[in-house]
Amino acid sequence: MTQDAFDGILGQPQVRDYLRSSLTSERITHAYLFTGPAGSNKTQAAFAFAQALVCPKGAKGPRGSACGACDGCSRAKRRVHPDVHFYAPEGASAYLIEQIREIVADVALAPIQAKRKIYIIDRADLMNVNAANAFLKTLEEPPEGVVFILLGRTRESVLPTIVSRCQIVPFRHIPPTEAAAIVSQNTGADAALARQAIEACSGSITRAIGFIREKGNARIHFRQELLYQLARADRMDDWQILQLARRLVEQSKALVDQVRTSLEEELEENRDLFERSAIRRIEARNKRQLSIKTLEYLHQCIALVKSWLRDVMAVAAGTPELVINEDFAEEVQRMGARADIARIGRALVAIEEAEDALDYNVSPETCLDVILFQVREVLDGSGHPCEPSL
Repeated sequence: MTQDAFDGILGQPQVRDYLRSSLTSERITHAYLFTGPAGSNKTQAAFAFAQALVCPKGAKGPRGSACGACDGCSRAKRRVHPDVHFYAPEGASAYLIEQIREIVADVALAPIQAKRKIYIIDRADLMNVNAANAFLKTLEEPPEGVVFILLGRTRESVLPTIVSRCQIVPFRHIPPTEAAAIVSQNTGADAALARQAIEACSGSITRAIGFIREKGNARIHFRQELLYQLARADRMDDWQILQLARRLVEQSKALVDQVRTSLEEELEENRDLFERSAIRRIEARNKRQLSIKTLEYLHQCIALVKSWLRDVMAVAAGTPELVINEDFAEEVQRMGARADIARIGRALVAIEEAEDALDYNVSPETCLDVILFQVREVLDGSGHPCEPSL
């Protein structure tokens, strides 16, 4: 049975219905703005919609979706289709104007494989006035067959000049309990593992499913190793903390290397099909994807650290039933029995600030150094949480 591409838009039935209706009625506009909180499945929805738009059979698949069986669908599903482009901010806290100019220049080129070209632009709320001004004319009047899908946290956070040129598609917040149930339903994982995956992926259902399905359970093993180390962080000296940070960065790079190998194999298999200019564009896109994956794994690592501290805080507050990492319950109980709730709260704030620094091109190892020293200081029962600057 052919799988409906829109089945992956989990927890958003109204969005699924709207996108299907747009396809079957052929009411496709040139620009969409998907708005909703992190974890609401906007990115998955954008790629599913892109798959349907580049499918050569159009909306001939199940219930008005892509056919799901052709080469174009296969490439779009694996996020390697040469006519589906994904962009995320490369500046410290915003899109670089050079990025926008690159998009504008690429829009003018003919599609490589499909009849349409799709541009998925993440965090459109981080597009400043200068970047927006460079983009507005193209957004308003793109060449025929070009579709933009912008992603933003809220409608209000995106510049009005951008909003006014887009069809708004709102996504609802998915509560953690419902999100975990959806993950269990789609992976067969028990409730505990589903909750842990949701925590590790900052609430994202799609990434949580990928977390559980990772080949060889690589990310599950990564989580277990990290929590094992956190369970003994209060007894580590400075050198051990620094070595742990270095090891975590290396493990994250190893996970990214798996993605790099897959992308390189995909390009090599199809090199004869594309012109040299197309290959350069695909290589540039693959490079961006690797950068995004690197940050994703680092943020996942930090999400696990925060999850650990919140569990310790739950025990300290006398609510052990709220502990997520149940497979480390004994270690969490030991630390929570002597932890100070206020100090954990301050550490969590400091860790959020350190995590934000990743977007300012701070060394990942330096960032993890700061975070792990915070964890040790708050859990070893001495002094106050350290506040090193990045």
